[in-house]
Amino acid sequence: MAFRGHFEHSLDAKNRLSIPARFRTFFENGTVLAKDPEPCFALWTPTEHESIIARALADLNPMGSEYRKLSRFYQGNSFEIPLDGSGRVTVPAPLLAHAGIEKEVVVVGVGDHLEVWSAERWRSQQEALDAEIGEVTERLGNPS
Repeated sequence: MAFRGHFEHSLDAKNRLSIPARFRTFFENGTVLAKDPEPCFALWTPTEHESIIARALADLNPMGSEYRKLSRFYQGNSFEIPLDGSGRVTVPAPLLAHAGIEKEVVVVGVGDHLEVWSAERWRSQQEALDAEIGEVTERLGNPS
């Protein structure tokens, strides 16, 4: 599965987000909405979410503070929410607050998951990315 592209949407009055139709079949077995370190939230399939968390924690001491912090951030700020019959998910208030979302959103495909940004923050993110991408691609393949 590869999620690509970006799609502009609006939340409805009940804070429901319509998943782009082309992606809905991937979420038939559920969704995990999770806080992201950036000012957005992520939408994962349950399997992919568990996989990414396991990979992130794999090399850490399970009794150590870094393990606990990462686990607490990613597991404590994620919500399993099924799609309704219209292909929507209700976004929990903590995720809306974290992402600064009121109504207008952009759903962004980033490979193994989707990100959901406020439309305004997405525009700012795109401007910053456009300004930096030349330097980023220049460093590819060059050891630091």
